[in-house]
Amino acid sequence: MEDSAIIDLYWARDQYAISASDEKYGALCRKLSQNILSSREDAEECVNDTWHRAWDTMPPQRPGSLRAYLAKIVRNLSIDRWRARKAQKRGAGLEVLLSELEGCIPASPSAEAETEAGLVSDCIDRWLDGLPQLDRVAFVRRYWYGQRVDELAVQLGNTPKQMAQRLFRLRGSLRRALEKEGIVL
Repeated sequence: MEDSAIIDLYWARDQYAISASDEKYGALCRKLSQNILSSREDAEECVNDTWHRAWDTMPPQRPGSLRAYLAKIVRNLSIDRWRARKAQKRGAGLEVLLSELEGCIPASPSAEAETEAGLVSDCIDRWLDGLPQLDRVAFVRRYWYGQRVDELAVQLGNTPKQMAQRLFRLRGSLRRALEKEGIVL
């Protein structure tokens, strides 16, 4: 089923929208959530919460890309769950991803930093646009979708060690791009 038809089902308040979403994007959402949480049960709950959130937000929202919309919802829910687990001293999963990016992305604790976050986002978008396609794919799959380095290496035809080195170089390139734009790390 086309995304526009699924979105129309949400707008018509037809419950088939949820099963159509799960059929088309359930595997993607589960994998993304499990990459962050390292727990099948927690990932499944986040995916179910994703369908509920999509139901509650459409209408009024009409996403341009249903795939991106659902991925963003499940990712945010998974990160929230990860933070709650970490607060209870039992988290892992996302911690590795965040520690890898720690030297590249500044923290955003204040209102002033929120404005800077928009500038950082724009800079990262420009940086990603300037990358060769394989580097862009590797970076986004690792740091947006949370894909494991060994899985990513196999998919992109590298060894895990080569992929880790590629990601290390990409993080360095991102750091230099941000510094060049005057963004303090």
